[in-house]
Amino acid sequence: MPEQEFTPVDFWFDPICPWAWIASRWLLEVAQLRPVRPRWHVMSLSVLNEGKPDLPEQYKELLVKGWGPVRVVIAAEQKAGPEILGPLYTALGTRFHHEKAPLERATIEAALAEVGLPADLADAMDSADFDEALRASHADGMDRVGYEVGTPVISVNGTSFFGPVMSPIPRGQAAAALWDGVMLVAKTDGFFELKRSRTRDPFFD
Repeated sequence: MPEQEFTPVDFWFDPICPWAWIASRWLLEVAQLRPVRPRWHVMSLSVLNEGKPDLPEQYKELLVKGWGPVRVVIAAEQKAGPEILGPLYTALGTRFHHEKAPLERATIEAALAEVGLPADLADAMDSADFDEALRASHADGMDRVGYEVGTPVISVNGTSFFGPVMSPIPRGQAAAALWDGVMLVAKTDGFFELKRSRTRDPFFD
C-alpha cells in the first residue's frame, strides 16, 4: 500500500497506565487491518494529577514513581527521534504490565537496552532537565480533549478523544470493528461522551 494512503493516528500515553497499554495494543492490531499508522507521544499522569489533594495514598505513591519512566521516554525521544517512542513504549509496557516488573532503574535500563539505547538515559529518571519538553508533549495531547480525562488520548483527521478504555485487548477483526465504530461516533458533531462503570481489571492477553 503506498505511503500516502496511510492516515496518521496520534496516540498519547503514559507507560505506567494499564488502560493506555491496552488501547495501544488495540491500535497496533487495527494497523494490521486498516490503513492507519500510529504516531506515539508522551503524556504524564504525574503531571496531570499535580496538586490534586484528594487522591488515594497508593495512587499518590504511584504518581511519584511515575515521573521516572516519562522523563526517560522524553529523553530517549530527544536523543533518538520520535521513531524510538513506539519500540521503547513496547519494551517498557511489556515489562510493567505483563511481567509486573517494578518501576525502578533496572527495569528501565533493560528496556533501553532492548531498543539499542544507552543505559545512562535512565539518569533522566531523577532529573528535571526534560520536564519542559515533557510538559509540552503532555499539553499538546490534553489541550485537545480537556484536563478532566487521562490517558490515552487519540487524535486522527482533526478529531481527538480520550480512550477507548477497555479490557481485554480486542484482536483481529474485533479490533478493526471497534475502530470503525469509534471513528463513526468521533465524527459526529457535538458527540462528547459514552460511558459505563468499569467492572473488570485490566487484562493484557
